[in-house]
Amino acid sequence: MKEKRNILWLCALAAVCLLGLAAWGLLGRGGGTVAVITVDGQELARVDLSQVRESYDLPVDTAWGHNTIRIEPGAISVTEADCPDKICVSQGRLTGGGIPIVCMPHRLVIQIEGGDIDA
Repeated sequence: MKEKRNILWLCALAAVCLLGLAAWGLLGRGGGTVAVITVDGQELARVDLSQVRESYDLPVDTAWGHNTIRIEPGAISVTEADCPDKICVSQGRLTGGGIPIVCMPHRLVIQIEGGDIDA
């Protein structure tokens, strides 16, 4: 009877471990690496941040205004904007999925997609 209970505990532990591994695989391993920059819904650029070796600036000038986007290894941010509130600048560096950087007056959106570039 005691052996049967030990086997049940072992099976339960194995099931919990398998569920944990499945959840880890489904939720991702460390966030995305592809930053997608859009202006007014049109894709302007797609940058794989894991492939960036040196930091550089990308100026974005549109009919709505000017932004400077800083692209660096593993991160992206807006460093300059001529909009009145500069919320996009205060959002800081984006390093993974989640909340995008948005400049509403300039219709600029920067978001990180999944870890694969195939999207």
